[in-house]
Amino acid sequence: MEAPAQVQADLDRLMPLLDTGLTAPFRQGDAVRLGEAMRYSLEAGGKRVRPVLCLLACEAVGGTPAEALPGALALEYVHTYSLIHDDLPAMDDDDLRRGRPTNHKVFGEGHAILAGDALLTEAFGVLAGAALDPVKRAEALALLAEGAGWRGMAGGQALDLEGEKLATYDLDHLRLIHRLKTGALLRASVEIGAVLGGAAPEARSALRAYGEAIGLAFQIQDDILDATATEAELGKRAGKDAGRGKITYPSLLGLDGARQALEEATETALCHLASLPNRNSLAAWARYLALRAK
Repeated sequence: MEAPAQVQADLDRLMPLLDTGLTAPFRQGDAVRLGEAMRYSLEAGGKRVRPVLCLLACEAVGGTPAEALPGALALEYVHTYSLIHDDLPAMDDDDLRRGRPTNHKVFGEGHAILAGDALLTEAFGVLAGAALDPVKRAEALALLAEGAGWRGMAGGQALDLEGEKLATYDLDHLRLIHRLKTGALLRASVEIGAVLGGAAPEARSALRAYGEAIGLAFQIQDDILDATATEAELGKRAGKDAGRGKITYPSLLGLDGARQALEEATETALCHLASLPNRNSLAAWARYLALRAK
């Protein structure tokens, strides 16, 4: 799916800012091979969904992209580390990511693990060292830890792994996995942007709820794509969820039911934006993410 005009305009405006900042710290240093491994995954492409949402959320509450940039960079480091580790043989054992060999296939498992570790550490370093209001910086760090840690993404990944060994589980448990595994970091993305932009409590609450809803929608669409798209379309192995015996929205509700759940989650996200005057970009991204093809 070609990006809608508003989404493309946001990408054209914000991607240069992100791409310049993401890899610069890893071009000089003693551990040259490790730096190469980190840059390899950071430069693999993608829409930079989490950092872009962080910058857009900041703008939505009256801030500027520059104010939220440290948070945006930190979020992409966390997301990239999670992809490197997710592809490892002990996790999803994937050979392709965004149409290229996965990190461990190029650099070996040891360097892939260390690249993920270093990116996670750098995420907190870039936020802690940023010239930000101390209260905002502390709140952003806490939100990043919540979204990435055992109460968030890592906890969701653990439940997802455990779910492969279960004979069955219900929709509520699947929602919990999705809320933690994917939704927590997306929620943190928009809430960190809101905090760094100086959001009022009502706007911050609305953006947190928006983030939770698009996080669910994003993962439902992932489930649908895994069941329907080809490897060439996805740039990674297709049908891996079914192959590993994972429970997904299509397996529980069927494709029609999954698409209905996706539509409902997207509409919920849009409703939470109603009170924000600068909501057009975030609304466009919610619709786009629900219809993306990879």
